[in-house]
Amino acid sequence: MNAAAKMEISLETHSDWINALSDEACRLHDAAVEAYGDRRIDEAEALFRRAVALFEQAEGAEHPDVAAVLGNLGAALEDQCDYLAAEECYVRAATITEAIEEDDFKNYEDDEDVARLRLQSLDNLGRILRTQGRYAEAEPVIRRALNFAVWTFGAESLEVSGALNNLGMLGKFAGWFDEAEECYRRALAILENHFGNDCAEAASIYHNLGGLEHARGRFAEGELFARKSVELRRLAEGDDHPDVAADIAALAALFDGQGKYFEAEMLYDHALAVFEKVYGPEHYEIAVNLNNLAMVHQARGDYAKAEEMLTRALAIKEKIFGADNVDVAMTINNLAVLRSAQGDDRKAAELYARALAVFQAELGADHPTVMICRENYEDLKQ
Repeated sequence: MNAAAKMEISLETHSDWINALSDEACRLHDAAVEAYGDRRIDEAEALFRRAVALFEQAEGAEHPDVAAVLGNLGAALEDQCDYLAAEECYVRAATITEAIEEDDFKNYEDDEDVARLRLQSLDNLGRILRTQGRYAEAEPVIRRALNFAVWTFGAESLEVSGALNNLGMLGKFAGWFDEAEECYRRALAILENHFGNDCAEAASIYHNLGGLEHARGRFAEGELFARKSVELRRLAEGDDHPDVAADIAALAALFDGQGKYFEAEMLYDHALAVFEKVYGPEHYEIAVNLNNLAMVHQARGDYAKAEEMLTRALAIKEKIFGADNVDVAMTINNLAVLRSAQGDDRKAAELYARALAVFQAELGADHPTVMICRENYEDLKQ
């Protein structure tokens, strides 16, 4: 056998090895997606990690397939509230797809799928930064995603609707309420143009419009939106889906704002039961709903129950985020409100000061939450 023949056999063997690696990576990825869908999150995470490693061997560390699986691995980690690890996955996926974007997608057969992967990587990164309360870092990423969606898919595309919804959520938390409302309404119009009025796909927008009215203190107006989100999502998902529970919890918050404490408590209890069944006892959603339910108990004069729930919520949030986080500060602020209601002004002042330091550092002096916390703190000092 001559040298040329030996080289041909060697190349064929190498190619077969690469194909075998790719096939196994695809099999692992499909198994991970199935496990994730069945809520076997730990199993899904392990399978996604193995798929990433095989795709890196077969196709190289900067291949789009690696970015795609990193996005799914990040989702599994995010589901477990391991936000820093999820962020690492999303940052890497965004870096890979940024190089693809700068290359103008010219080396890939299906440009649209690769462009959609790029948009998803930006959406994921913007969301995880927002979830951690890092609004200033999230803003340029989310705005870039929106601009990219408009440029790539068109101003009336479903991709743009999703990007507008993401920017609206950031606006609500960051305090740009008017811009947030404009984003939500534009996103809703696009969805209704594609799917018709009262489509199930619009449930998230109605949920977010209700949340925005809650942030503005317009609770009765928000109730209409929240009821719509529950109605649309319940038809699509059924009563025990976690997304329906999230809609119900949002409606509960609007009842609370109107002083409808009995109705709010019933809805929060239902949402908590669903979240604990789906996520376990120490998930972020559990902490949020414990925090909100505690305020209902406080309003009804059950201070002991309120303190028990706020303390548990704070422990969960600090475990997830650490001490210097906006979401953690929200619960500290609520503990200060409770202490003040109990007449313990010294402890309330300490808690307000701690919350205010975080709020001012992360949100800026003019954010509505900062102004309310500062006013309560000054009133106590006087």
